[in-house]
Amino acid sequence: MSAPPGPARPGAAQPPVHPPPGRSPRGGRGRFLAAGLLTAVAAAGVLPDLLFRMDRYSPFAQLIAFRPLLLAADMMLAAIAVLITCVRRRAWPFAAGLVAIALVGGAMVLPRAVADPLPTSGRPLTVLSFNVFEGNADVDAVAELIRSERPDLVSLPESGAAYRDRLAPLVEPLGYRLTTSIRSGRADVAGVTAVVADGLGDVTVRIGAEMPFPYVEVTGGGLGALRFVAFHSVAPVPGEVPQWRADLGQLAQWCENPRPAIVAGDLNATLDHSALRGAISACNDAAAQRGAGLAATWPTSAPHWLGPQIDHVLSNSGIAAETFSVRDIPGSDHRAIVTRLRIPG
Repeated sequence: MSAPPGPARPGAAQPPVHPPPGRSPRGGRGRFLAAGLLTAVAAAGVLPDLLFRMDRYSPFAQLIAFRPLLLAADMMLAAIAVLITCVRRRAWPFAAGLVAIALVGGAMVLPRAVADPLPTSGRPLTVLSFNVFEGNADVDAVAELIRSERPDLVSLPESGAAYRDRLAPLVEPLGYRLTTSIRSGRADVAGVTAVVADGLGDVTVRIGAEMPFPYVEVTGGGLGALRFVAFHSVAPVPGEVPQWRADLGQLAQWCENPRPAIVAGDLNATLDHSALRGAISACNDAAAQRGAGLAATWPTSAPHWLGPQIDHVLSNSGIAAETFSVRDIPGSDHRAIVTRLRIPG
């Protein structure tokens, strides 16, 4: 019988210690690095506004407009990763990162699909907004929409003097007045036209020329203290992103003012853009109030659930949306939006 082994002598060679099979430190580090890289890429696509506000710059300014779709893709990948983790527990870092992004993104997007309580008081005011796509939208269809909905106020981005002159004979007999923000001879794409119901009385119109697309501001008459702004910002295409941010920044002058205001038009931004959210933090969005904040308004070639919502009706001072709908009109790549608001007091 051999003697039991004694304590190892100092300096004696030790047998090598091997990690359990499949648990090499190098493999573990690689797995976490790969999971971290995947999470970073997914976060840059779904949550760039939370990562140093990267969505204020190209290409993230364009990419985040499709956040609901990117979020849906992340949720699918997260579900797959969770299923894989049930079989191979070592995959949990991938699942954890994707699930975290899905939870944060969902908390930012999904509330826009949940309606607020309906307003129970206030006088009604109907607003229509429609980008007529460089003056190409069917004027008869636009006139018919005005005839059927009887809006009090209408915002028509990309409508200049030429489009106004075509539309005016169709809607003036219905009791409307039209004002465009640019002079005759300029292309329709540069203008915005405001259509005001005669029932609002003797209103005052001001043209705001401090932007590439001058806006129309309507005050007075039956509006009382309320201001209405027909607005169009430039698109965040490469080279125009700084101007796009500046245009959106103009919205704060109405949203943050104690005077009640309604801004309607093509903002070329969704509620996922931090540049828009920052400028309209004191405003409500009519579509989001009615749980329709994910309905696509552009492009018309895509289904209503697929594209971004870049056309908006904004309001402050407790003005609340009672209804909201999206309409297709021939000749434009945008959809029209119609909302009935309730004005307090």
